[in-house]
Amino acid sequence: MSDTLYDVLIIGGGPAGLTAGLYTSRAKLKSLLVERMILGGQVMTTTKVENYPGFPGGIDGPDLMMRFQEHCQEFGLETMTGEVTGLVDKGDEKIVTVDGEEFRTRAVIITTGAEPSKLDIPGEVAFTGRGVSYCATCDGAFFRDVPVAIIGGGDTAAEEALFLCRFASKVYMVHRRDELRATKVLQERIFANDKIEMVWNSTVEEAIGDNSGVTSIVLRNRRDDSTRTLDVVGMFVAVGVTPKAHFLAEILDLDAEGYILADSDCQTSIPGVFAAGDVRKKILKQIATAVGDGAIAAIVAEKYLDNL
Repeated sequence: MSDTLYDVLIIGGGPAGLTAGLYTSRAKLKSLLVERMILGGQVMTTTKVENYPGFPGGIDGPDLMMRFQEHCQEFGLETMTGEVTGLVDKGDEKIVTVDGEEFRTRAVIITTGAEPSKLDIPGEVAFTGRGVSYCATCDGAFFRDVPVAIIGGGDTAAEEALFLCRFASKVYMVHRRDELRATKVLQERIFANDKIEMVWNSTVEEAIGDNSGVTSIVLRNRRDDSTRTLDVVGMFVAVGVTPKAHFLAEILDLDAEGYILADSDCQTSIPGVFAAGDVRKKILKQIATAVGDGAIAAIVAEKYLDNL
């Protein structure tokens, strides 16, 4: 076990975690942020962020997150790479396990976010990385001049469909309803793009392929139950997200979908443990709301520590 006692340990390095770290380190609280992959979270795979205030014309996701990181470094936030596997509440002190090593802290802010949901269909796992992808900005360039499909109808699906048009010869947008859920401005761009063809009222039944990867997908029409085969070499899944809070299921109160239940002050069912960003139950999941959560969690954590 580490001899260091931190004031705040932050789990997750996306917009919420980095904002929380900025606020706690600026308040002279000894803070450690643990991220299992790369700092920046899902925003690191976003080509252009257009709805974060202060950047007219938009800003690339990685560029925005680099600014977040630089700002945190100004105030001395400690960061480390590792996966948190356990959290133990010992009252005024919490024990957080990172890659087998135990860290002591007086407060915890959980900002682990969410990860792309799966379709759970035959062929999805087998062809992941060989035609099946959950990140167009990560893998789109591998699909030059070939037909691909994007599955979903929300903002993420629309943004990824538009991005894929830079590379693919054709983009089929498969949606289980007869209208998109994406914002109007994105819908206008989708319908104005000649490369995108809508496939309404349809779900994916199976991904088919060979040693080279995906060769087609089987679709089922939800209205007449008919099936058809769509010849594509790439299937990009954008059907929502799943909160990354499974390792906390026996410790914190979660809802039926696995989101952490927290009040308006980001306080969870354990005093001194806070949840911010996409991992907690809330109506809107955006960079702006994650930043707001991170700030709130940090300020409330500071007040919690003052009262110990």
